[in-house]
Amino acid sequence: MQHSWSARTDTVEVKPHPTARDQAVAKRNLPKGSSILAVPSFTSALLFSEKGHRCDHCFRFPKEGSYLKKCTGCTAYWYCDTQCQNAQWQLHHKRLCKKINQFTSSAAFQGLKEHDKMDAILLSHLLSYLSTLAEPYSAGQSEGLEIFLSLLPGSSSAVGPPPVPAVNPPPNQELVAALFERFGNNNFTVHSHLNSIGHGIFPLASRLFNHSCTPNAAAKYILSSSNTVTMHVFALSDIAAGEEICIPYVDPALTQTRHQIFQITYGFSCNCPSCKFLNSIGHVPTPPTDSDQLKDVAEKLRSFVQVDNYLQSDDYRSRPIKETPSQLHCVFHETFMKGLSERFSDASHESDFDTAADTGVTLLALYLLVYPINYPQIGMHLLEMAKTHWNHSFVLSDLPEEKKAHAKPEISRLLVLARRVLGVMGTEGDADGPLEEISILENLLRT
Repeated sequence: MQHSWSARTDTVEVKPHPTARDQAVAKRNLPKGSSILAVPSFTSALLFSEKGHRCDHCFRFPKEGSYLKKCTGCTAYWYCDTQCQNAQWQLHHKRLCKKINQFTSSAAFQGLKEHDKMDAILLSHLLSYLSTLAEPYSAGQSEGLEIFLSLLPGSSSAVGPPPVPAVNPPPNQELVAALFERFGNNNFTVHSHLNSIGHGIFPLASRLFNHSCTPNAAAKYILSSSNTVTMHVFALSDIAAGEEICIPYVDPALTQTRHQIFQITYGFSCNCPSCKFLNSIGHVPTPPTDSDQLKDVAEKLRSFVQVDNYLQSDDYRSRPIKETPSQLHCVFHETFMKGLSERFSDASHESDFDTAADTGVTLLALYLLVYPINYPQIGMHLLEMAKTHWNHSFVLSDLPEEKKAHAKPEISRLLVLARRVLGVMGTEGDADGPLEEISILENLLRT
């Protein structure tokens, strides 16, 4: 059976899956970097920490030299221009403007957990939009609603929906409950340059793509004037015709907690190669606290992953996670990555170059082990390593010219690798992103 939502694209078709509900498979060969699907949000909301800093409609920062314009009716929503304000007014804000402050200051709302507050805002936006339809709350009036209601409810569906502002006409409470049951496990975190900025519902992406911790595709988000945020699903690697396309629902680096997240939030068990291997380990050993032992683990990790070959060669082949020797199982303890990341960041900001360089390479090795080869986090880390080397060699220290000259090829190589990875994702999120930073550093190296 040809589903209407897959008939519109020449990249994906839906077929039966042996264990899941369906699977999205490639209709044709898709080279890495290919755009697989672009879909605007059905509803979206900024993180509370971003309110007043970004436009509530398009999620962008205001242009340089300009300022966000506050809605004079509620003073709670901000817009980069009148076009965005008018667009959201017609979309849903005209039904919320006079009610949103009373709602968010109510005891019922304030008593919610942070993620439930976000779901309450998303649900309010959605119901306000649906109330404006010619036939309010009718799936026949909204393909997005039709697809959203076709999704499986989350495993926590016994929890009642959060309060929402009254809309007219009022929705059927069974519909409200059905929508909320699908929010928790179909709510995407919208990010710009890997920084979370909001949440959105993208029913078509939820309907099409299953999860994998070793995905061959991922989502990025495009922010444009007067439009709601748009999700673009792109190929991380070459995908053959007939191959299932999977995206990550959670960060693959959550090597210990993701199993619980799958069970509680999504109601399934992941059987990707990474999860099968981690399940075979059982209890993940705690990393050593002794500095010499920790250094030994780091050296073994770098050797196993062959990170030096990655940094120097163009024919690198990643090591399958299932081949990880038992003495390295402790690197899958989430505190190991967290500790490495914090030491790299602290050393970079404190100009401790030797520590930053050492921990940066070890962290890169761990990323190469737990992430697919073109995962954006790898490219962002390579860029941070290049910036650390640049700052040490040309900004924060008084190195002799011969040492500066020696540093340039190493920085250049890091930038080549960063561009190779981030070029697969392409531009996304805010302007002046990592690809622009790479270009700036490349130009500086030529001077």
